[in-house]
Amino acid sequence: MADLQDDLHTAAEIGRADVPYPEEAVLVEPATFAPVSDPDADPLTRAHAVLAAHPVADGYNGLPQTLRRLSWCDLALGESAVETDVPRLRAGKVGAMFWSLHLPDGLAPDRAVAATLDHLDLAKTVVAAHGEGLYPARTAGEVADARNRGRVAVLFGPAGAAALGDSLGVLRSLYTLGLRVLTLTGVSWAGPAGLTRFGEETVREMNRLGMIADLSYASEPTIRRVLTLSKAPVLFSRSASRELRPHPANLPDDLLGDMARTRSLCMVPLAAEQSGPTVRDVADQLDHIRGVAGPECVGLSGTYDTGGACTQELADPSCYPRLIAELLRRGWEESDVALLTWGNVQRVLRGAAFAAHAVQQRRAPSTATVGELDR
Repeated sequence: MADLQDDLHTAAEIGRADVPYPEEAVLVEPATFAPVSDPDADPLTRAHAVLAAHPVADGYNGLPQTLRRLSWCDLALGESAVETDVPRLRAGKVGAMFWSLHLPDGLAPDRAVAATLDHLDLAKTVVAAHGEGLYPARTAGEVADARNRGRVAVLFGPAGAAALGDSLGVLRSLYTLGLRVLTLTGVSWAGPAGLTRFGEETVREMNRLGMIADLSYASEPTIRRVLTLSKAPVLFSRSASRELRPHPANLPDDLLGDMARTRSLCMVPLAAEQSGPTVRDVADQLDHIRGVAGPECVGLSGTYDTGGACTQELADPSCYPRLIAELLRRGWEESDVALLTWGNVQRVLRGAAFAAHAVQQRRAPSTATVGELDR
């Protein structure tokens, strides 16, 4: 990540290599994890105890898109037409989740902004209609507040970069409306060749706002440039290890190492195609990424209600304790499980806010346009 001492960039400076992120500026979380389960109990009992203290922050859920196809639903009582509802979230000890606002394939680019606003409006309406179980959140503090109220925090995003319509003004408006994660793929300024000058300016403006970059499915040049440029940690909202399972969104070990140096977060999906067909395969992925990148750089993404095949024994959010039991059976320390399920997401949210506060002291809202920078 880049230096927090960021002056206003002239057009000539945009695209320059940024100096490394200083170690003293990194937001460090205190080690506050104490054992909460009986080490002599069976792994599933221990898993429930650990998750009661450190619930799951799920990095990717496709419920808004699924609900758009339904004429009616009741997430409070339980809904058989979806994989995610409040009873199953509570049974799985889910404390927070990111709701994807990604658009369906084939949507015309000139419809992307309006379609994203429609998705965001639907997501907010659903959360408001289920206030006894769900709670809208924008910050780490609001996520913790939701947990203290006994509700599941819902963070809006990731959305696709096409949602900006190549406008930093739209980026700021979406942030004001509650969007907190943006996936840097599918646009001319963040493509196979990497970031253009406008793409770099977009990342800087995201840092100024506190918008988190999601790099799952991004090209390798884009990933490397964002990891160098960004002043805040980034997310890979649904990526596993390519060494264990080849997939376009999965990461090779060298990129996992680069991610670790920026204290970013790889959120492993519970999806058969990416992580494997069994719960043991998912645990293998988590073991591998923890070994390469460290326990502070791995998280979980259910990828429920996205239309993909779920890993066996992990068919819906109520199944999270089975995965945690497998990790405890393998000898994971409770402190590492607590980071995996809850602590790492909170750190990234706080890191984005910390970086934004620092950048805002040095940088005004950008008025750059794609036409000015990429012509």
